[in-house]
Parts: sequence; C-alpha cells; structure tokens
Amino acid sequence: RSDKETTTTTTGTRYSYRVVMIRGHTELDMRGRCSAGQKVLSSIIIRIALSEAFGINCGVLALDEPTTNLDRENIEGLAKSLANLIKIRSEQASNFQLIIITHDEEFLRYLREAGTSEYYWRVRMDENQHS
Repeated sequence: RSDKETTTTTTGTRYSYRVVMIRGHTELDMRGRCSAGQKVLSSIIIRIALSEAFGINCGVLALDEPTTNLDRENIEGLAKSLANLIKIRSEQASNFQLIIITHDEEFLRYLREAGTSEYYWRVRMDENQHS
C-alpha cells in the first residue's frame, strides 16, 4: 500500500510504502502484528509480484530457503502457489526456470506431487566438504 506521503528530490519522487493485511473490511498494518512466517510469506509475495511487474521477460526466479519459519499449512500453500506460477510462466515463455534452494523435503514432495517440474537436483557434500 502506498501512502499519500511523497517527497520530491533532485533524484525523483519517493513514495512511502507499507505492507498491510486485510481481514474482512479492515486493513491491519503488518509491522509489529505478524509472525515470522507471515513476514516470510509477505516477502515472497512481494518479490514474486515485483518479478511479474518488472521482469516478465526474465526467465529465472530464485528463492533461497522460502519455507523458513512457515508452518506445514503455509508450506503446502506456497508449494501450490509456486506450482501455479510455474504453469502460468511456462505458458508465457519457454525459458522460465525456478531455482529453489531448500532443505525442506516435505516442501519438495509437495512440488513433485504438483507435477510441474522436470528436474530436481540434490547437492550433497562428502566428508571432504566437496559437492
């Protein structure tokens, strides 16, 4: 949400933004009110929205440990949303790639069940710390 507070400087106009959650007909400022999991989800949603708005021709979206601080219900919901995003972006461009770095096996299981990914790579280190 963009508040009407704007300032004009020599480098351009600056807007004051805040993240809100809408419950019913009430806007709740998320600052100080949300859990760590809600912060992670809102951060992912904002990044995906920005990539859709400004990088639709970019074929790569990378997420590093996107399930940190999420409960199982939100992890499953995130996997379903990403599966839907993969489907939509794959129809828009043949070069779309989603790179996810995670240790969450259950999250990967949800993504596999959605059937949207062609490849999965598991990277491990040996006793000499070589992958």
